[in-house]
Amino acid sequence: MGRLLARAMGNPGLAQVQHIRPVKPSAARGTVDEVYRQVVDDFGMLAPPIALHSPAPPALAASWLMLRETLLTAGPAERAAREAVAAAVSHSNRCPYCVEVHGATLTGLVGRAGAPAVVTRGAVGLADPRLRELAAWAEASGSPDPARRPPPPFPAAWSAGLIGVAVTFHYLNRMVNVFLTESPLPALPPAVRAGARRVAAGLFGALARTDRPPGRSLALLPPAAATPPDLAWAAGNPSIVDALARAVGAVDGCAATAAPEPLRRLVRDRLARTTDGTPGPIGRPELDALVAPLAPAQRPAGRLALLVALASYQVTDRLIDEVRAGGHDDAALVALSAWASLTAARQVGVRLHEDLRRSGGGQSTSGEDTTATPPPSWD
Repeated sequence: MGRLLARAMGNPGLAQVQHIRPVKPSAARGTVDEVYRQVVDDFGMLAPPIALHSPAPPALAASWLMLRETLLTAGPAERAAREAVAAAVSHSNRCPYCVEVHGATLTGLVGRAGAPAVVTRGAVGLADPRLRELAAWAEASGSPDPARRPPPPFPAAWSAGLIGVAVTFHYLNRMVNVFLTESPLPALPPAVRAGARRVAAGLFGALARTDRPPGRSLALLPPAAATPPDLAWAAGNPSIVDALARAVGAVDGCAATAAPEPLRRLVRDRLARTTDGTPGPIGRPELDALVAPLAPAQRPAGRLALLVALASYQVTDRLIDEVRAGGHDDAALVALSAWASLTAARQVGVRLHEDLRRSGGGQSTSGEDTTATPPPSWD
């Protein structure tokens, strides 16, 4: 299965990783080896969005805990809903790589009538009205303006999983935009590319129907001393809240040197001041003005952290080179970017939790009863 999947996706391996050198499977030891083995077991291949973290093993384990425990542990019906969220969040973050992968998985789960257009059109491309409503919620999840975010169209019992996927992909999209190429598919003529998508959809869909028991990944990281208050949205699901708490501790720990406190404070303050609209392109003059309070040696890393948090699709080779010139190696680049990505993603979780509380625990804007079993179109 793994070889077929790799072939369908252009045999991605680690060749799609840019700016850093990921650890090769043959050289993996300790945590890296353990994570790689679990990823291959559950995905059928070494997924580049996880492997790109390998220069910083705590961040590698954190990324896997978040992805596995939020996305892979749902049953087939809820897995389709979670894949719709993953694809829609990725579309909103301009992450074509993740849209391609999770659009293919959704297609494999619900059929070609339900999902393929999400790759190019986002939520409006979904034929199933329930999935379309859910994807529209996910696409708006990154907006800091409550008026732009629709109420959660799902039952409260699903909130930890669906908000968890949204938070995870707000994190992963940023990392993928920085460290991976734009698509897992090779450059192919349109007809051949369509065929590769069909094969990938069938294989991804089959893998997504396999039960993944929750909690297997947790032992990769030590327990958190305490659960951060901003993870209150996950309290109803022990494996998700535990995974996210461990991941936050790991990312904070490995970024302690790469992202010193003045830089962290700058990013947190800038995120807190974003109160309306959606994050958009940021010019170099604005970045330079924002990092001016930092010590000169910290400014390149500050520019990268701000751009990763606010508009990761704008990160350039030049910016990465400037940060390297300031002393950041591969591990520090991953740690810095992971911290900025997770800080932005955690803020999304807080806002979505506020929306859930305002709505009374989840509802459907279409007026349908979402407390019942999902309709057959999600099976």
